[in-house]
Amino acid sequence: MGFVDKAKNAAEDAIGKAKEVVGDVTDNKDLEAEGKKDQGSAGAKKIGENVKDAFK
Repeated sequence: MGFVDKAKNAAEDAIGKAKEVVGDVTDNKDLEAEGKKDQGSAGAKKIGENVKDAFK
């Protein structure tokens, strides 16, 4: 996994966490769900990159 990919995934995860917190505080369930989705997406990308790296 390249440094740029790691940074993008970390940023997507951080943004997702922020959205989830803001959604929780403002009682905006859609924003909270979007934040969780972003975090899941970042995690899936990280796993995919780790699998690719394992087979190199």
